[in-house]
Amino acid sequence: MEIRTSHQIPPSLCIKCRGAKMLCGLSYCPVMVTSLFKRKVTAYDSKSLDGSSPPSVFVGRFGYPKVKIYPGTPPVFGETGSYEDPKTWLGVDLEEFLSMRLSILRGGTEINVRNASEPSGFLHDFQVMSLAEKPVDVEIKLDRNLSGKDILLSEHSPPMGPSGQMIGFSMGNVKVEKRVEYIYGDTDLLSIEGMMDLYERGIDVSRISRMLSTGTLGIGKNRRAVPTRWSITAVDKNVSDNILKEVKRNPWVNNYEVYVRKVNGNLFAALLSPGNWAYEWGEAWFPGTTWNLFADYANVMIDSEPYEGRKTYPDIGGCYYSTKLALLESLSSKGRQARAMVWREIYPGFDLPVGVWYVRENIRELFKSKPMLFDDYDKALCYMQTFFQVPGERWRGRSFVHKLNVMPTLDRYS
Repeated sequence: MEIRTSHQIPPSLCIKCRGAKMLCGLSYCPVMVTSLFKRKVTAYDSKSLDGSSPPSVFVGRFGYPKVKIYPGTPPVFGETGSYEDPKTWLGVDLEEFLSMRLSILRGGTEINVRNASEPSGFLHDFQVMSLAEKPVDVEIKLDRNLSGKDILLSEHSPPMGPSGQMIGFSMGNVKVEKRVEYIYGDTDLLSIEGMMDLYERGIDVSRISRMLSTGTLGIGKNRRAVPTRWSITAVDKNVSDNILKEVKRNPWVNNYEVYVRKVNGNLFAALLSPGNWAYEWGEAWFPGTTWNLFADYANVMIDSEPYEGRKTYPDIGGCYYSTKLALLESLSSKGRQARAMVWREIYPGFDLPVGVWYVRENIRELFKSKPMLFDDYDKALCYMQTFFQVPGERWRGRSFVHKLNVMPTLDRYS
């Protein structure tokens, strides 16, 4: 198995760097990732995957409503919960994160999403496993050896290791909290009510989305398995929409607040302004990054919503909702509402998709930091833009919230 990048790295550069200086410009070392991955997966029979699943279940989308579902496990036993816990991943080196996630080996089998309402066989087992609080010991039988080329790299889901056709599955004891078991058993509860009940009890959205994907939430006869990329966004959106109802009742922030976070070839920044709720998420992908391999300039895109919300899916994708969730969590905890512009620049070297979790967790960390406070919008905006490489006029020209902030309105004087 080899991690391939869009960069052609001269061997002489690798010899000088040896994984220590990042001379190639990437935010991770492909050689180190490959080495760590091989070290973790060499000692297993590739037709029989045995280990402690974090738990891990991935639902594909191609062929809908008949889709592939993939239970997975690293080839190790013990405490593997961190393999599926995004809250812990920012504290791990990118090389170690990739090797950890790519060592989740998967078996796949086809299901009809409608069968989630009356599951049997494998699907019933996968549903039970998706509810688990702790890792579950599993054995997955495959019809042939795995190919190291068949890995999952997606802008929506965290990376996952290779998969093969599953012909057998068994698992050990599953530990499920009473409340989770109750929500699963309540077939008269709407899925959004189940999501919010679990979220308010401290269960993170990443785990809730796994439950939703296997069809364990909602009115019994209406339960469906949901492709993972859809379930992640569905949970981010529905939970954030519910938090927003509360946030809209809060008073405004008192000052213009600027937050800045630099990490792994990324810049995240936010400016919160006094005013009724409005929100935008913007991204600028530089040449040589995942979604800008061919242009010779940074491509800027912004999606937004006014106080009343939006009715269409944002062109910018699922990160819009993962950011909105993290922002609203922060505003809710402070008992405030604001107009929010949240922008991100992605620099050359960050060319491997790792999933929307990366944005959600970085924005959560962003809003845990201490902001710079201003009593003037122009000063706050100028300060924030000193951190950006894209010229300020390009950001401002696409910004909906900026237009609100410079447009005189009655609520600014109330």
